[in-house]
Amino acid sequence: MTIKAVFLDFYGTLVHEDDEIIPDICEQIKSSSESICEIDEIGKFWWNVFSDAFRNSYGDTFQTQRTLGISSLSHTVQNYNSSCVAEEIIKAQFEHWQRPKIYEDTNPFIQSLHGITTLILSNIDTEDIMEAIKYHDIHVNAVLTSEDVKSYKPNPELFQEALQRFDLNPNEVIHIGDSFLSDVNGAKNLGITAIWLNRLNKKKPDGIDPDYICKDLYEVRNILEILLR
Repeated sequence: MTIKAVFLDFYGTLVHEDDEIIPDICEQIKSSSESICEIDEIGKFWWNVFSDAFRNSYGDTFQTQRTLGISSLSHTVQNYNSSCVAEEIIKAQFEHWQRPKIYEDTNPFIQSLHGITTLILSNIDTEDIMEAIKYHDIHVNAVLTSEDVKSYKPNPELFQEALQRFDLNPNEVIHIGDSFLSDVNGAKNLGITAIWLNRLNKKKPDGIDPDYICKDLYEVRNILEILLR
């Protein structure tokens, strides 16, 4: 197996997701709601509205994550008769996207890839991820986002753009990501070797099996060292 490039997801893979932010936003909705509701219920409702819009955001109907976030949260605020203003309470999430916490294994891992073409493929908006990368001084060969192709993973366009831009075949690439749907299924559907980075020890969903499962980037590095010999 000849590996010429490594594709990397970003949030949940190199930096922390916004899992700590969501409950705080939902708590603000609950506290100002005229309805009897729970934080988990609000979060689930918001996620379902967002997910539906996310799946339908493609090509001519593409919308950025910020746009989807505000519109889905506005719908959630209205559903629970809250006095919150979506554009205000979502600012904490947007700030997280630009200044997320970085995992302690990220920089050592990226440094270990020296000499290998390394690309970040992210569903987040371009401006936000570029700010986050600058904030943490992360260096890779290229960063491609959903905005570049007007399509979100697991749709193939983001992977295909990366392959085409660097003249790569799917069997010359390994993709690493924490999302089973977006990263593992998205990559495997194109014949790209997929490493599922299962930092949170989640149960493996049904569907396409990843080629490798790792709990952190140190384990990923060990696998790559073997494959690159």
